[in-house]
Amino acid sequence: MRIGELGRRTGVGAHQLRYYEAQGLLEPDRGANGYREYGEDAVLRVRQIRHLLGAGLSTEDIAYLLPCAVGEAPELLGCPELLAAMRSRLRRLDEQIGRLAQSRDTLADYIDAAEQVGGEHYPPFDGSEPEPVPA
Repeated sequence: MRIGELGRRTGVGAHQLRYYEAQGLLEPDRGANGYREYGEDAVLRVRQIRHLLGAGLSTEDIAYLLPCAVGEAPELLGCPELLAAMRSRLRRLDEQIGRLAQSRDTLADYIDAAEQVGGEHYPPFDGSEPEPVPA
């Protein structure tokens, strides 16, 4: 099947499919006319890629994981490449969460301090968005 058909069957645009190819995640054959030709297995592969991207993995991580992927969801076999990549990604996520939590705490401290010094004119912060100021 050509790239347009693969896109229709997976809901992924041709530009994104070419990106997956450039990242080594898809390997189409080339027809005599030079067009990309994808086998039926490409539909499953694209669905696997989409699920793994949805888990927050990078395309670089996914390139390591795909040999360990079985099924659409996919189920990942416990091969060493898979476990190392997933542990690395989990560490990066934990670090990001830590930085965000620290930023949130610091911002909350600034808000608390501002409310103590002349903030009596403002309601306490409840996490909601402020009302827009009329133009």
